[in-house]
Amino acid sequence: MSNAFDIDPEELERAYQQLKRETEASGYHLNPDFEFTKALIESLLINEKRYGYQACPCRLASGKKEEDLDLICPCDYRDSDLTEHSACYCGLYVSEAIYKGEARVKPIPERRLGREERLKKMTANPNNGDLKNLAYPVWRCKVCGYLAARNEPPEVCPICKAKKERFERFL
Repeated sequence: MSNAFDIDPEELERAYQQLKRETEASGYHLNPDFEFTKALIESLLINEKRYGYQACPCRLASGKKEEDLDLICPCDYRDSDLTEHSACYCGLYVSEAIYKGEARVKPIPERRLGREERLKKMTANPNNGDLKNLAYPVWRCKVCGYLAARNEPPEVCPICKAKKERFERFL
């Protein structure tokens, strides 16, 4: 018996291949456990049919895109989770060590704020125009100039593929 959220195997394979290409081109790695990874991608596709966007399958989405922007895959927490735990919360993205089989995925603590805290943060204007008081530090790739506003620089520059150590604190 099928339902509105059934994913065609060919659609799943296309989505997997596309994500794999995009991920590798950006210097990231998908979990090497093929069946696990495909199940996560299938869940992303189901969430896209359900909500209109690919919400992380391991977190509860509200169904309101403006409230869920932080968990649209790749979520806002991916790079911090990769840096601190070698994998993202759901295990879709992994470090090079895990990808090569030199390490294993371990449980990762949830870092997403509760709904009320997120809404408060979304509506707050923490800097009032003062660039010294931004909500997140801004990192600049010293190779190509790419800017990223987040707690830590990305593991790999999405533009030129320079490694994390090639980033400097910009603001």
